[in-house]
Amino acid sequence: MRIEIWSDVVCPWCFVGKRRLERALESFEHADQVEVVWRSFQLDPSAPPHGHGAERQLTTPVLARKYGRSEDEMRDMQQQLVDLAAEEGLAFRLFETVHTSTLDAHRLLHLALDQGGLDLQGRLKEALLSAYFEDAADIGDHQVLRREALALDLDPERVEEVLTGEEYADAVAADIDAAQDLGVSGVPFFVVDRRYAVSGAQPTEVFSRLLDRAWSEAHPPVQLVGGAVGGAAGDACGIDGSAC
Repeated sequence: MRIEIWSDVVCPWCFVGKRRLERALESFEHADQVEVVWRSFQLDPSAPPHGHGAERQLTTPVLARKYGRSEDEMRDMQQQLVDLAAEEGLAFRLFETVHTSTLDAHRLLHLALDQGGLDLQGRLKEALLSAYFEDAADIGDHQVLRREALALDLDPERVEEVLTGEEYADAVAADIDAAQDLGVSGVPFFVVDRRYAVSGAQPTEVFSRLLDRAWSEAHPPVQLVGGAVGGAAGDACGIDGSAC
């Protein structure tokens, strides 16, 4: 079973949703047969390359302007999210995060997928989310991206090639196009086997129901016919060798 997750590394609900899905997978009987693939999505493609220097902007005032709120109102909303994230074991520093581009972060996630498969991509996704939300690091800054990638043993030469070029930009665009085809209007967005979808950081119980339903429909039980009709079993050897 494959779960594709469209998300952005500056989306707080994406981090919360990740934790809730992980909790659901912990109690899912077939978790070892589940693949999780991270798909790219950019909440603000126009964000500056990184938040340093004279153009550095904190996220709070940017969001306040975007949604027509005062900064105090936005801080109150963010505090509610900080408190909720704490319940999931996440220590958000939302008032310190910077408004920054995520394109290069997504390109590195595609590199990780090519270099080390789903496991490495998943670990880099976790590292980037944690860096941004728990360390208030600028994940548009190449120094930060390089640090997080090399800490997970991504190939240094390939990391440099990606960061200094445009490699995987087409893969990021393809993910975003696929999201549009699926009708994704916000993230996180979870798709199981391209058959079932969940939008948003739903409660863990919702993810558990999604996993159970998708698995049961992909692996329907065998329908016993023939000798079982009317309750009578046909001649057969028992599993313990009896009646043979």
